[in-house]
Amino acid sequence: MSPLTLIKIAFAALLRNKMRTVLSILGIVIGVAAVITMTAMGEGSKQSIREKMSSMGTNAIIIMPNQQRRGGVQMDASGAAEALEEADVIALRENATYINAVSPMITAGGQAIVGNNNSPTPLSGISADYLKIRNYEIDDGVMFDDTADRMAKVCVIGQTVIKNLFPEGNPIGKTIRYKSIPLKVIGTLKAKGSGDFGQDQDDVIFTPYQTVMKRFTATTAIRQIYANSAHEGYAEQATEEIMQILKERRNWTKPMDPFRIFTQEEMLEMMTSTTNLLSVVLTAIAGISLLVGGIGIMNIMYVSVTERTREIGLRMAIGARGRDILLQFLFESVIISLLGGFIGILFGGLASFAVRMIANWPMSISLTSVVVSFGVCFVTGVFFGWYPARKASRLDPIEALRFE
Repeated sequence: MSPLTLIKIAFAALLRNKMRTVLSILGIVIGVAAVITMTAMGEGSKQSIREKMSSMGTNAIIIMPNQQRRGGVQMDASGAAEALEEADVIALRENATYINAVSPMITAGGQAIVGNNNSPTPLSGISADYLKIRNYEIDDGVMFDDTADRMAKVCVIGQTVIKNLFPEGNPIGKTIRYKSIPLKVIGTLKAKGSGDFGQDQDDVIFTPYQTVMKRFTATTAIRQIYANSAHEGYAEQATEEIMQILKERRNWTKPMDPFRIFTQEEMLEMMTSTTNLLSVVLTAIAGISLLVGGIGIMNIMYVSVTERTREIGLRMAIGARGRDILLQFLFESVIISLLGGFIGILFGGLASFAVRMIANWPMSISLTSVVVSFGVCFVTGVFFGWYPARKASRLDPIEALRFE
């Protein structure tokens, strides 16, 4: 019997019990739609993380004091304070070969005030290299110069600060008061949006780090040092070189490192592994629905074989082989699965679109997930339809004709 004939017979049999067929297909539709939606949610999260991390600088390296807690008190690795200093920044600039930009980071908390407007934005003391490291760009005006503007009362601000403090005009040349100290706005930054942990990257006020040291914090300690590896893939070499330079400057001989160094690559790997685990869990949960749908197909096929025992006996009596009967029922099972898979993919796409529009969750449907879902549907139809079809093909024609 030709495959085309078998397909026609299978469709005719399925159409005789429309409601049963629809309910069988519905089980597969729900399973496939759930799998497509969950994988789209996981893939969208990974892409969103990559984009946000990239916006913060793909080669960024962060250096911090190595602190831990002992008896409820936060201490550094050696038990005594080991702070970063301006001399560390200079040493890295002069001696490091695997990095091409270095900037300290010193912050001061307070309110930025312009007339009746205010913004609770931290004041960040940096050098000009910080913009290159974190992928900031000047939108209007200029960036301050590390030499000419050393300790100058000037600042560069982000778009969120502009909206809060200067809603009606150009801020260039105007003054912001921060802890009663005036800072002249000499530049504005292009918008960047939210960062990898949801922080607003446009809610920033940058000023020379020496200005923050002398006028706001009265300290020489540097909270963090940011650096940029020369090229992608050099993060490990850059990390080792940075630690070596910092240790040599201090003649460090203790076993534990005085500082911690984080790379953007490490943070990306950590966050990607977390989203991968989440994707696997969500997909596994959704896959249970597909398994239940497959069991439903198997159950329906068993019922169909029992109901059509006399039909099977009649077909065998007029010359149908066991192989023809097996393929007939197997085709029915596969048709149910593939129809459910096709409809499920459409519903999965619609569900993903709805989640993105309503919940504002990043969604990304990959071609791989669609192809795999369709393939799984075919395998489900064959796997769960094989045993009932095999049972039908092994019926004795005489006994089948006698069946009531």
